Amino acid sequence: MAALKSYAAVPAPGRLYWRLQALGWGLYLLLNIAMFSLMTPLSGKLLLMQLAIVAPLVLISHGLRYHLRASGWVKLAPVPLLSRLLVLNVLLAVLSQVIIWAIIYFLIRPTDDGRPHGWGQFVFYVFNVNFLLWLWEGFYFGWHYLSSFRQAEVDKWKLAAAVQEAEMRTLKAQINPHFMFNGLNNIRALVMEDPGRARDMITHLSDLLRYSIQLNSAEQVPLGRELEIVEHYLQLEAMQLEERLHYTLDVDPAALHVPIPPMTLQLLVENAIKHGVAPRPAGGFVQLTAQLNDSGTLHVRVRNTGQYAPQPDHPGVGVRNARERLALLFGQAAQLVIQNDPTQPDTVVACLQLPVHAPTAASPSFSHPAAV
Repeated sequence: MAALKSYAAVPAPGRLYWRLQALGWGLYLLLNIAMFSLMTPLSGKLLLMQLAIVAPLVLISHGLRYHLRASGWVKLAPVPLLSRLLVLNVLLAVLSQVIIWAIIYFLIRPTDDGRPHGWGQFVFYVFNVNFLLWLWEGFYFGWHYLSSFRQAEVDKWKLAAAVQEAEMRTLKAQINPHFMFNGLNNIRALVMEDPGRARDMITHLSDLLRYSIQLNSAEQVPLGRELEIVEHYLQLEAMQLEERLHYTLDVDPAALHVPIPPMTLQLLVENAIKHGVAPRPAGGFVQLTAQLNDSGTLHVRVRNTGQYAPQPDHPGVGVRNARERLALLFGQAAQLVIQNDPTQPDTVVACLQLPVHAPTAASPSFSHPAAV
């Protein structure tokens, strides 16, 4: 009963299998007809004999397929597989000749007495069918292993995509709570000092969180939408730092539709304020520029007052996550470099470079004069 269930569980063959079966055994039938017609005049009885030879072999090979799959032989190592096939092929070759000779000599009757020509011919055809079965199995296992290899490659890429998606979600989960924590700290600092401004900050923060939730499932968003988040964040910081913060946004209109990883620019601006402007009693500036060059590359620069002095091998969680996200999405084509500006003292510059895979549409200018 268990054996019958295992045979019933074998999936039905596809069209490719039947096409290969028809091609292989069809060529064998034509070859037999051609060979026998050289020795005997072509007749209807000769054609029937060749069909009687090929038809049982087609059925036996098809039954062999079910046995190989149901018994799990397709998963065996070469040595145990060959030892099993050695015995099975001999048994199937003998069985095929018994069936073929029974059909020929009891139904077609090529001779007047209907008797076989002898055991020598029987043994010869057993060896012949045994060779055909080995040949058929060679093609079948080759096709099976090729299909398994291709499926393994597909599964490998699916697994890699799943791992990449999990990594992206983990990295974004590390960034978003960090951003919310900073925003709540800013609001807490103003609750007792200026409730009205605290309410305005809560409004900005709610907009930021709504954007964050909406973008959480997206791997990339248009630069224009990312700039909306940056503006909300800058307005929050400007309400707290007052005249200590000056910022400008200067963005090429053609770059507004370029897709970028969400929260990337917000992270760079947040770091510029947190580590550069906020610790200084006199404050400082933050300048964001974005340009799309003719080679199809987006260049974003965030310059701010401050000094860049990272700890060795410790660029920070946010920066490390941003670089990992860029590597997952763009590979080596994307770069994020943070350094002290060599052209202006006491200034840090973060340079982000992203490839653009599709042409972008023009949009209205997104440029703001210095704001307080």
